Amino acid sequence: MDLFNNIETTEKVKAKPFIKWAGGKTQLLPVFQKYYPNELKLGIVENYFEPFMGGASVFFDIVQKFEIKNSFLLDSNFEIVLIYTVIQQRVEDLIFELSKLKKQYLKLGEKEREAFFYNLRDKYNKNKQTISNSIEDTWIKRASHTIFLNKTCFNGLYRLNKAGDFNVPFGRYTNPSIFDEANLINVSRVLQNAEIVHGDFEILNEKVNDKTFVYFDPPYRPISETSLFNAYSKEGFNDNEQVRLAETFRKLNQKGAKLMLSNSDPKNINKADNFFDDLYKGFNIERIEATRMINSNSEKRGKIKELLITNYEYVK
Repeated sequence: MDLFNNIETTEKVKAKPFIKWAGGKTQLLPVFQKYYPNELKLGIVENYFEPFMGGASVFFDIVQKFEIKNSFLLDSNFEIVLIYTVIQQRVEDLIFELSKLKKQYLKLGEKEREAFFYNLRDKYNKNKQTISNSIEDTWIKRASHTIFLNKTCFNGLYRLNKAGDFNVPFGRYTNPSIFDEANLINVSRVLQNAEIVHGDFEILNEKVNDKTFVYFDPPYRPISETSLFNAYSKEGFNDNEQVRLAETFRKLNQKGAKLMLSNSDPKNINKADNFFDDLYKGFNIERIEATRMINSNSEKRGKIKELLITNYEYVK
């Protein structure tokens, strides 16, 4: 069965993020669109690169608005790469697996759902997939489990401990939206012309040219001791990694690529913290307003400043 022919096309139904992602950029797209490079709007940019894809909301926005010849999606988290690869190449099989999980889960009571969640989480952590250059059948079930856990865990977080285990607790949702079949198919369609790679962001040094737009959305630098922004991999993303990323940013700038980068603003907490102002000195640094949604204390959720750093002039 060709699902592509049975679901409305992307011209009618836009592809959008299919997983919850802490720090996801969907809410900021109307702001980001003002800061996209003029060359992108004029059709001069041919390549789009996103080295920390996560929920990939900026990717979905750009490839469905502009004429992009090549897209390159990269992440050091293999689980994320696995999901996107499965959706790109085996979306029908993934939908079948997700449908089975959804049917099993929704017919259970709350206590049974909680037991189901923790049992699946335990199996998930014990049966990690090995990195491979080609898609394997075991990836289908793995991808379905990642999506299921993401949609049924507390606050929709994706967090790993130092052992590399997914450790987010059960979320008590009455009717969780585990997956959207039409959207998954549209996501698969959009991904057909994308190269999806597992690896480090320095790979970009070999691939980027002056007709490229790169959007960096790295794990955010924590602005408090309880921040969860950098817990997407067991290795974490400390200040040394932030410095290494800034070095790559400068190298790609020398190649003539258009670059945009997001990060937390330490000045929300400490006005004297110039970590990013010093790190990206000489580039455009904007402070934009975002809504923090991942704090476990609902009273501490709300408006907060984030950084948007670019290496080009733009017309707002």
